[in-house]
Amino acid sequence: MKLADLRKLAIRTQQRIRFRLDNGMDCLMDERGVALVPGLDRVADFNLEQELATASRFALEPLHTGKKDTSKPRTLTRDELASMVNASPAPSGHHDEHDDE
Repeated sequence: MKLADLRKLAIRTQQRIRFRLDNGMDCLMDERGVALVPGLDRVADFNLEQELATASRFALEPLHTGKKDTSKPRTLTRDELASMVNASPAPSGHHDEHDDE
């Protein structure tokens, strides 16, 4: 599982995905697919891709859209999240590999 996989899942499901870094900070993949490390005030001395490879627990945080039926945040293992990534539907738009003229 790569950061690009989390990015796609976060965008498709419109949820935030959070995981703990080795240095104790959290990485948050927002619903726009942007990876953020809240509280980081300098150039990172770590690689997020490598940090993701060692993460074992993930929190899925649905957006609060003002609806009463929004689900609550939940914690998943790496295997559970990987199965969500693999089961996530492909984008709905069909794109041809060639130019139409």
